[in-house]
Amino acid sequence: MYDVAIVGAGINGTSVAYEFLKENKKVLILDMESVANGGSGAAGAFISPKFSKFGELKELLQDAFSYSMEFYNNNFTNHFTKTQLIHIAKDEADSEMLRFFKQNTTLKLKDVDKNYETETISLDTAIIDAKPMCEALASGAEFVKHKVEDISYEAGVWVIDGIYKAKNVVLATGAYEHIVKEPYIKLSGVWGHRIDIKTTTKNSYSLHQFVSISPTKDGVLAIGATHDVHYHPQTSKEPYDIESGRAELLEKASKTIKLDDVEVIKDYTGLRSGSYDYMPLVGELVISDDTLEIKGLRVQMKKQDYSKYIYYPNLYMINGNGGYGFVLAPYLAKILKDKILYGKKISDRISPARFFARWARRR
Repeated sequence: MYDVAIVGAGINGTSVAYEFLKENKKVLILDMESVANGGSGAAGAFISPKFSKFGELKELLQDAFSYSMEFYNNNFTNHFTKTQLIHIAKDEADSEMLRFFKQNTTLKLKDVDKNYETETISLDTAIIDAKPMCEALASGAEFVKHKVEDISYEAGVWVIDGIYKAKNVVLATGAYEHIVKEPYIKLSGVWGHRIDIKTTTKNSYSLHQFVSISPTKDGVLAIGATHDVHYHPQTSKEPYDIESGRAELLEKASKTIKLDDVEVIKDYTGLRSGSYDYMPLVGELVISDDTLEIKGLRVQMKKQDYSKYIYYPNLYMINGNGGYGFVLAPYLAKILKDKILYGKKISDRISPARFFARWARRR
């Protein structure tokens, strides 16, 4: 019997595992491949805030950025490299947004020692060694390579494929096929591709413009990630075109920096998940059929009281982080741990229940 079984071994799932391991809980991680085999392994794994004028996501990411920088630095220095980020605007509209951000942010900004054609912003950020970090977070949990097909709740315990038993289950499956078939759970998949290259070009900064270009510990440059919303490894009829993806990455990178004597030495690919309102999903899952049968429930009202909904017992999800997985995951994993173990409320703005409410209104 496990205290928690986590389905999915990306940065979300392994961050949750770490939080429960700190509490001396017995943790099982299940994944159809390996740790960080999907979108997390293909991520650039940059720790940076969101540069925008307003919005809930900007506020959430600023909190998560500060938290995660301290979290990685204090606990996983071997897989954490501080670097100066230079974010370069793509066009004039982007330049206007950066000017606004610089005038209104409380973050400590840095000077840029080179002139670019568009506006720039710079601050101290970090790069994470993606796969080793996920492996370190999961250290101490039991890992099983297993594709989960079914979960059922029997006598107060979750049973996974008739084999594994756990008091709590956390779904961290990313944009891959969801185990619980609820109509309101909608996640978008974005195919990511990152390459490591050898080049005679020297670059000590983390450059973000059309793609991200960053130095790694072994002296190579990491370039990533392409955003392909059409390719999905479980539904696409043709395999992903690695050569075309490499060419796209190098072409976009060349708009920012001149790269000489390039040799691609490694490719990383995987599917990243996002939500349709761009905010992550963290917390309990609503049982839609039972909730719709509640007498007097007025689902057409825009302002909903999520506490009135009926939820699956001890079943949670953490998902939809988009391109900010390594920024958000430690922050959200602690929030989820505090909910499961200590009953702390999760903000409505990141609760999966918000998607049930929208789906129910549209019905």
